[in-house]
Amino acid sequence: MHHTEIKKRPRRLNKAAAWALTTALLSMAWAQAQAEQATLRWVGCGISKKSYVTALAKAYEERTGVKIDLQGGGATKGIREVAAIEADVGGSCRRKLRGASEESAAELVPVAWDALVAITHSDNPVEDISVAQLQGVMLGEIDNWSELGGPDAEIELYVREGKISGVGHALRKVLFNDPELEFDTADQRFPSSGPLEKAVAASPHSIGVTGISSARKRDVKILRLEGKEPNYENVRSGDYLLYRPLYLVHNKQSPKSEEIKKFIQFAYSKEGMDIISANGTVPYLEAMHLLRKSRNEIFKARGNSDFLAQTQGRD
Repeated sequence: MHHTEIKKRPRRLNKAAAWALTTALLSMAWAQAQAEQATLRWVGCGISKKSYVTALAKAYEERTGVKIDLQGGGATKGIREVAAIEADVGGSCRRKLRGASEESAAELVPVAWDALVAITHSDNPVEDISVAQLQGVMLGEIDNWSELGGPDAEIELYVREGKISGVGHALRKVLFNDPELEFDTADQRFPSSGPLEKAVAASPHSIGVTGISSARKRDVKILRLEGKEPNYENVRSGDYLLYRPLYLVHNKQSPKSEEIKKFIQFAYSKEGMDIISANGTVPYLEAMHLLRKSRNEIFKARGNSDFLAQTQGRD
C-alpha cells in the first residue's frame, strides 16, 4: 500500500500579524533615524576639546538629549571634514587657510580665547621667558639654557610637524607674522600636541609651545611670558600676549545644520559661557576688546620698529 507524501505549506502570516511586523520594522527604522539625528559628530583640535568642548557637550546633551560624539584629529581635520560634510561640527584653534579649496565650505565661529604657552621640564629652574627670547629659541638663535638664566645645558627644541596645525600655524602668525616660517633647528617634531607635551615632561632640557588648557593637565612647567602668567584674567585682559581664538566649525549645507546651529547658540548663551568660564577658558564675548589689541604688542616687546611700520593696521 502506497502512502502519498503530503507536503506542508509554509504558514502564512495573517494580515494582522503582517501589519504588526511591518509596523515594528518601520518603528525600529524610525528610532534608528531619530538616534542618528540626535547625535552630532564633532572632530577637531585636542586643545578645544579639553578647554571647553567636553564640558559644553555634556551640558548640551543633559539639556536637549542630543549627544555630541567627540573625536580628535586636530584643527585641520576639524575644518576639512566639516567642509566635506564628513563630520557635523568641528573645533579649530586656527583660521581657515587662504586659498585652501578643501576648507572653503567651512564656517568658523569664534567661541573662546586660548593662550599659547612655552613649557619645559618641571625641574627646570627657569620661570620666565621674554617674547624676544622665545623668538630666539624658536629660530635657534638661543640654544643654551644659560642664556635664559638656567643651567649650562643645550636647549632641546620640540615643535609640531608641518605648518598648518592649530598650534604651529597660530605660533607662526602671532609670534612671527609668517605662516611659512621654518623652525630648522628643532631637535624633534611631533604629530600632535599630546606627544610633544609628554616628551617635554620627560626631557629635562626641553622646551616646546602648546595650548594652556592641555598644558595644565601635564607634569610640566608653564613659563611666564614677559612676567605674566597665562591665567584667566591675564588672557581676558590681553596682558598675556600670546592669545588666539578657538572656533566651532559648521557647514551651512549640512543636513543637520539646524541642530548644529542650536549647539553653537548654546555655546553663546549665558549658560554656555558660564560653562566655558568654569573650565578656566575665556568666552569669546567676554574679551571682544582683544580683537582691537594689535599683534604689534608682540613686536613692541621685541622692539622691532621696522616691522611695526610695515604691519600697522594689517590683520
